Amino acid sequence: MKQSKYIFDVDGTLSPSRGKIDSEFLQWFSKFVDKNAVYLVTGSDKPKTIEQITEYVYNRCVKVYQCSGAEVYQRDDVIYKSDWLAPPSLHAALSIELKLNKFPLRTGNHIEQRTGLLNYSVVGRNCTLDERKLYVEYDIENNDRKQTAQRLRKHFPDIEFKVAGETGIDITPKGGDKSQILRDFNNNDHIYFFGDKTSKGGNDYEIYEAVKALPNGKAFTVIGWKNTWHILKNI
Repeated sequence: MKQSKYIFDVDGTLSPSRGKIDSEFLQWFSKFVDKNAVYLVTGSDKPKTIEQITEYVYNRCVKVYQCSGAEVYQRDDVIYKSDWLAPPSLHAALSIELKLNKFPLRTGNHIEQRTGLLNYSVVGRNCTLDERKLYVEYDIENNDRKQTAQRLRKHFPDIEFKVAGETGIDITPKGGDKSQILRDFNNNDHIYFFGDKTSKGGNDYEIYEAVKALPNGKAFTVIGWKNTWHILKNI
């Protein structure tokens, strides 16, 4: 019998970006994760993911792929960890991008090294919700992150630059995107993937396309956790 496996992005898919899962959805999803093989893949680290989806849900997932799969957990156990570090030349280029960017607000923590991944944010990860909203509006109007990623790709062809969440760009070595986690799955499984940044340049794009190409794969582009919930109820 083929087993169904469910892979979820977190920000914008199970919770608001950088926010906590809705309490009513949490109650329903907690029961779902108890009955199904659930995996998470996110650009964030473990503490932030637990803050978003609760320790209860986290510990009932089969595996959680942090930092786009660069660090893999089974409950409290780290079963894989990448040692990739961004080169100094990339840090220098990001510092120049930050200096020249026309968005006026800076809140701190703009270049954050995570396990096997670098996250870049013009407004900074210390921003408040109101400050985040200001940048989101600016980014939508000016395609700021998309244009920044395009410029950086020209100078660093061996590195991936993916629009992630609402304010960031996730930076990984080539092949370090979320699709790398599919090495842990096989074609005999029915695989369902849910993500919100599935268009080209988004950090869910490669895994979305890879799951769609599997014999038993199905991938969904969602617009927020309510959309995810609606789809799950009707599968």
